[in-house]
Amino acid sequence: MLTVPPKTQKIPKIAYAAKIFHWVNIVSLFVMLTSGLQIYNANPVFGGREGLHIFPLFTLGGWLAGGRHWHFAAMWAFSLNLLWYGIYILVTRRWRHKFVSTKDIKALQKTQNPKRLVYAWHRIVYTSIIPILLLAIFTGIGMYKPAQFPGIVDCFGSWQALRIVHFSTVPMVIIFALLHSYLGWKAGGEQLTESMFW
Repeated sequence: MLTVPPKTQKIPKIAYAAKIFHWVNIVSLFVMLTSGLQIYNANPVFGGREGLHIFPLFTLGGWLAGGRHWHFAAMWAFSLNLLWYGIYILVTRRWRHKFVSTKDIKALQKTQNPKRLVYAWHRIVYTSIIPILLLAIFTGIGMYKPAQFPGIVDCFGSWQALRIVHFSTVPMVIIFALLHSYLGWKAGGEQLTESMFW
């Protein structure tokens, strides 16, 4: 009896630029998160100085100034990484395959193909992170230089409101990272997920 071998799934080739982008993002986000928690401990967003503090094991910097130094250094690495990758996908026209389009919206409404649905949701999630990251950078600049950019503080009504919005971008980025990883795994399994880095 003739048996047909199972069809092997073709995994998209991941460019080295994308691999570097992912690595720099992970390292810089980790440093920003842990140093940001160190800054947070100096004056928690909720409850003031007597509010909920983060266990020192999960913080970086040792004290307020140390946390700020690490945070801003990682912020520059993260922002420049986003900038050069944005230029890269524009020049190479990869943006046409990365971000959501009307075809993806139609696919959510009509298609019964589970793989197509995964790709549609992946592009939606990938696109949604752009305004979140811009909001994180925008509010971060306002917190870092409120005297130079008072208009940023005014956009949010108060310094405390600005801090809450900036702090709220952290769980958003974490949720994005989890969804991005999960949908990448759904689209191409472990092979695709690992190819993002190696």
